[in-house]
Amino acid sequence: MQKKLSKKIASKKGSFGILVCGSGTGMAIAANKTKNVRAALCYSIKNTKLSRLHNNANIITLGQRLISKKKAFSLIKIFLSTKFEGGRHLRRVKKI
Repeated sequence: MQKKLSKKIASKKGSFGILVCGSGTGMAIAANKTKNVRAALCYSIKNTKLSRLHNNANIITLGQRLISKKKAFSLIKIFLSTKFEGGRHLRRVKKI
């Protein structure tokens, strides 16, 4: 499932995905092997916002054993509504 989602996200500019596993780490590692995918393990409001603002993450990964369902939905909402800042961050993202 992760490979299918990663390929789809990589091929469609401006699209987003959500991956969930026990800790979220495994999904992030696996997804980031796909070119043009920037998967971020999100666990707090601040790190979720920064994953979008500064890194232009296009996949959010969540750990079902580590956060509640309510928090997961809250983080997804933040992830989807936060825009990439671009500017000085764009140079770094292009290197990824």
